Amino acid sequence: METGRRKAGRGGRYPVGVTFPVVGMVGGGQLARMTHEAGIPLGIRFKLLSDTPQDSAAQVVSDVVIGDYRDLGTLRDFARGCDVITFDHEHVPTEHLRALEADGIPVRPGPDALVHAQDKGVMRAKLDAIGVPCPRHRIVTDPDDVVAFAEELERDGHEVPSGKGGGGRRAGGFPVVLKTVRGGYDGKGVWVVDSAEEAADPFRAGVPVLAEEKVDFLRELAANVVRSPHGQAVAYPVVESRQVNGVCDTVIAPAPDLDETLALRAEELALRIAKELGVVGHLAVELFQTRDGRILVNELAMRPHNSGHWTQDGAITSQFANHVRAVLDLPLGDPRPRATWTVMVNVLGGDFPDMYSAYLHCMARDPKLKIHMYGKDVKPGRKVGHVNTYGDDLDDVLERARHAAGYLRGTITE
Repeated sequence: METGRRKAGRGGRYPVGVTFPVVGMVGGGQLARMTHEAGIPLGIRFKLLSDTPQDSAAQVVSDVVIGDYRDLGTLRDFARGCDVITFDHEHVPTEHLRALEADGIPVRPGPDALVHAQDKGVMRAKLDAIGVPCPRHRIVTDPDDVVAFAEELERDGHEVPSGKGGGGRRAGGFPVVLKTVRGGYDGKGVWVVDSAEEAADPFRAGVPVLAEEKVDFLRELAANVVRSPHGQAVAYPVVESRQVNGVCDTVIAPAPDLDETLALRAEELALRIAKELGVVGHLAVELFQTRDGRILVNELAMRPHNSGHWTQDGAITSQFANHVRAVLDLPLGDPRPRATWTVMVNVLGGDFPDMYSAYLHCMARDPKLKIHMYGKDVKPGRKVGHVNTYGDDLDDVLERARHAAGYLRGTITE
């Protein structure tokens, strides 16, 4: 009588020696940590390329390689033994990813898709070509070019009706938003300028600069979708994302008081972008909801995203679990919410480093509270974790999340 795995040719499901796949994750941050967590129940094995042993994911993944993702030789050595390569950031050089694909290593999302999240100039050009609504923009070469762009905005601007919160004013001209085309995140690499003098800083980095109109928006939204290699795709409810000093602070799922037609339009837009760009895995489409009733695409992220952290506790299948399923071409899970409302609030570092001692209060006060910490040293303004709350009363859910995040940070003491 045979024991263990049945051999090929005798009715077994697998050939001899086949095991569960290995996902190679480039980047050791909290996104990699939470993606690894989502793969554990499925028996998925992870191999991590991390900058240091202290990185968030390196603390919990058993197979860790310490190395520089910008070095092609390091990437090639890391990829050996991996069934697929994916990422918790978009900074791996595009040409290195093409080299991995030439070596026969599946890279998901692939370089042809990922470049649109790596380079804002490439992203804007592609979205223009496929008819996706964006803020008015163009690549600028120096501060004088920024002034010329502002003058174009002023000349081509439109009246904002007073009933839409614009007071009849004209939209256009300064201020202008300037972004380095590569490398920016959480408000870094972004400037809002009012003159040629203020526009000098972005050009000192020596990389192309994208100029955009400063959109008169009502609020920021995010549409999160996941797409598999064979084209299956799912969409999560559109959420409202609230920023503080350029960093995501609060996410409300679903976005309150969002017109159903506009919500459906945002989901369809995100799904179309994923298909047109050939995205495999999770895609976050950050959006502006304008005061005159439009939605405009602000940024793209091709990885699990802060605006989707609520799905860990608020959706049937989290963004992390669906990203793992997508890169392995497994059937995608149900993205529907479990509760009427789910709120995520980021926990930022402050002057109170002993967050663990705050658990007693937070857990006793709110037994339904979900705390997710990243294993990071506490530094002022640094994302070190997040909390999720859920329920049927939005005001109550918001208050619970804000209280917990504030108590963990030390800004609330009772």
